[in-house]
Amino acid sequence: MSKPQVLVITPIHPVLTAFLTGKGFELIEDHTIDYHSIQAHIGSYTGIITSTKIKFDRALLDKAAQLRWIARMGSGMEHIDVPYAQQKQIQCISSPEGNANAVAEQALGMYLALQHRIVKSHQELQKDIWLREENRGYEIEGTTAGIIGLGNNGYRFAQKLSALGVSVLAYDIAPKAYPEDPAIKITDSLDAIYAQATMISFHVPYNQTTHHYFNDAFYDRMQQPFTLLNLSRGEVACQDTVYKGLTEGKIIAAALDVWEKEPTPKMAQTMYTQAKLLLSMPNFIGTAHIGGYTYDAIYKMSTTLREKLGFII
Repeated sequence: MSKPQVLVITPIHPVLTAFLTGKGFELIEDHTIDYHSIQAHIGSYTGIITSTKIKFDRALLDKAAQLRWIARMGSGMEHIDVPYAQQKQIQCISSPEGNANAVAEQALGMYLALQHRIVKSHQELQKDIWLREENRGYEIEGTTAGIIGLGNNGYRFAQKLSALGVSVLAYDIAPKAYPEDPAIKITDSLDAIYAQATMISFHVPYNQTTHHYFNDAFYDRMQQPFTLLNLSRGEVACQDTVYKGLTEGKIIAAALDVWEKEPTPKMAQTMYTQAKLLLSMPNFIGTAHIGGYTYDAIYKMSTTLREKLGFII
């Protein structure tokens, strides 16, 4: 009798591999599969471990005759039609707890690198350019940060900021209960953030309400020059607004780990040209959606999925 098959689309840690094989599953690993090629075989799989590279829409789920669960290595579930999957008795789980610290650490690293001109000075030294006064930076202690989205990632970042003497104003439409921290103030509107924050960091899921959350209207309401970070989803921050803010100077510095179209070479030409201009700016840092992709996070996400799958398989 053949074993039930699990398609593994993204890298996982051996702890999850061992768990699934121990449960009698045959793992089919294919990290290059795409939306079109998966259609011919999706009817054979009992489970799928995925990232964000394939959109599991109704058309694809209708072909998944034997599928019983989809496990997401990471947090956002916007690429899966979860309500429709549930109608078809397909359980969907994610592992946001697993990479929250990785994202928070990268956010902190990006923020400090911008404030202290680290990348700019490094690139200048590569060209034998020695500048000190021009690279005088600013400390983050004593500043006020606005955290938009106080879920797993946002809260971990807020904790790190508060430990370094930063006052945190956090906004979330449905804040979770966290241990009280006098340096983290949860606000029920964005008004205090607009008025006080000199750094804004987005940690929200992507959906219709968060598309271009950071846009011209948000930008115009900011009352002080500020630094912008986005490590959530690229579509959350309008790239046009980011570019405008940096060229006008109201955005002092910005860092994006996520982009409106990924990978960036697949952007439409106008957006791609703008992205290249951003990457050429000395007060901008861009990375290739690596924030939650550390070796440690792969292990933590895998153990999280192992625990959650233990209740459903």
